[in-house]
Amino acid sequence: MKQFITLLLMSTAVFQTNAQQFIDKAVIEYEAKTNVKKTIGGGSWAEMLKENMPQFKTAYFTLSFANNKSIFKFSKWADGPKVPEFMRRGDEENSWYFDFDANKFVMEKDVVGSKFNVSDSIPAIDWKLTNENREIAGFNCRKAIGKIMDSVYVFAFYTDEILIPAGPCSINGLPGAVLGLTIPRMYVSYMATKVSLGADETKIKPVTAKKQLTNTALKTTVTERIKEWTSDDEDEDSKMWRNQFLWNIFL
Repeated sequence: MKQFITLLLMSTAVFQTNAQQFIDKAVIEYEAKTNVKKTIGGGSWAEMLKENMPQFKTAYFTLSFANNKSIFKFSKWADGPKVPEFMRRGDEENSWYFDFDANKFVMEKDVVGSKFNVSDSIPAIDWKLTNENREIAGFNCRKAIGKIMDSVYVFAFYTDEILIPAGPCSINGLPGAVLGLTIPRMYVSYMATKVSLGADETKIKPVTAKKQLTNTALKTTVTERIKEWTSDDEDEDSKMWRNQFLWNIFL
């Protein structure tokens, strides 16, 4: 009888220990690194610009979440040389808010000095899970491959120990938080550096704006503006710039 009680207590202790691993309120810090020299392509103007900037821009972002809601936003720049101000403005001012219970997505984006606010249902991502695993920020993570904006593949590592189905920017929809993300076609990666338990719930809220667009309306607006900046006979560098520009807006 004593052995049975001992085993029962040990089983209960193990269950409680495992249960404590699941996190539903925290702040995740990410290091975001972008190869800016790759994103601006070629051409004489681009080559001149490259001479006066570092290879990478490195920033830190936070994903704060509680009550199945989250907000992802800029925190700080890494020490060292900075890219030109016009290449930093969007990072500093953009934000992404999710309410997973209400299926609500609110995004604020700076596009060449103009702010756009989007309020829509949460964008769906087509995911395929793999058997590859790695440890990030002390958590065991599983790799998943997704596709956004019809043609851009993303490679994510998520942990089901952190319950929020969110990640950097608008990445969502996996069975846990994304702690590592790479988007080769955008030359960018996000890697969690630490997870701090607890979060200030008063700061997990969407931005308010008088005018809010749907994702479809934003795409229509931006596409029309791009037509004013490009020509029908654009070269490969111009096409690459246009694609990078659009992908960054809807990431």
